Amino acid sequence: MTGLRIGVVGGSIAGCAMAIAGARAGADVTVHERSDGELQDRGFGIVIPPPLHRELVAGGYLGADMPTTPVATRVWLARAPGRRSARELARQQAPVAPCNWGLLWRALRANAGSGVYHRGRPVTSVGRTASGGAVIRTADGEREYDLVVGADGHRSVTRELVAPEVRPVPAGYLVWRGTIPAAALGDHPAQLELLESSWVTLGFPGGHGVFYLIPGAATGSRLLAYAVYASPPPAGTAPEAPVSAAYVRDIAEEHFPAEWADIVARGEHSSQALHPVADFVVPRAAEPPFLLAGDAASVTRPHTASGAVKALQDALCLERSLRASASAAEALHRYADERSAEGARLVGLGRRLGRALVENAPDWPAMGPAEVAALSSAALDGDDSYLYGSVQRQR
Repeated sequence: MTGLRIGVVGGSIAGCAMAIAGARAGADVTVHERSDGELQDRGFGIVIPPPLHRELVAGGYLGADMPTTPVATRVWLARAPGRRSARELARQQAPVAPCNWGLLWRALRANAGSGVYHRGRPVTSVGRTASGGAVIRTADGEREYDLVVGADGHRSVTRELVAPEVRPVPAGYLVWRGTIPAAALGDHPAQLELLESSWVTLGFPGGHGVFYLIPGAATGSRLLAYAVYASPPPAGTAPEAPVSAAYVRDIAEEHFPAEWADIVARGEHSSQALHPVADFVVPRAAEPPFLLAGDAASVTRPHTASGAVKALQDALCLERSLRASASAAEALHRYADERSAEGARLVGLGRRLGRALVENAPDWPAMGPAEVAALSSAALDGDDSYLYGSVQRQR
């Protein structure tokens, strides 16, 4: 693929990973990122499977020095009936490598090679050339490429050309995400000790929360990252940022064990955001000369923890496809065959997990190890998820 010209729309995690993939396969890569600043200040937590992390390090996508906070166990908790203390429901072997979104982006950006990275130049449209190539249009003009990667998120201009009929499907509930300095857990030594070796799922009526430690931006620092899934605020209440913060505090105060409520409701947040949960998947992840990656190709419900993971796997697939193919078109067909099916699988998995954990949330305090295992197995429905490593899947 030496001399192949690849244009990447979007310079976030998916875009940087795709740029590395193209460069490693011998292509000339140009990235177009709409933001005019660095993206590393986005500090929310993500988790990736340890085997994928090792593959990315071995492949030169990530440096071995990028910090993570690996843990091997998932602990399920709920508030004890009639009390404010926590009750442990179950433990599962579920190794993950939590990391910081901003640090992951910075590591990928540093390894994106010698290709051109344009910042502050939003792509207005993409199109086909008469010769069968592709063109990317910005306010500065247009550039022609042999292959264009749409890595521009759920509002992708590239997807509007490839699959204009695809629209997000709302789940009907929300996720509140936030980070809190780990130093704020100083008054909660038992919870900090638990998080040193585990990540936590905390069930409550109508939803659940997920908690884990991630590296902070400052060397050696750590943050507590969390995601709380629940129904939206009452009708007529606009879910703006102040309301969002107050609402998630109310959920914590009403439903969490006292020590966890104290952390979330009164902790000093580094960041906090509200996201409506939705999903979609394109019928085909590539249509030469265009390819969709990351959230441009499919958005899964966050229960699968596959947003950044899928984008990174997309990049690895693109590199393999380019290396194994005699033409860009052949590579895109290989890519589409693999990644279209994976996107559909993940969307289906996310919907099942959403029904099990939020829409039809169980009576959490009444559950024990057998009930949690049965719930997990039923939601997986024979599928794979690194978040449920030791669960016996139904076949």
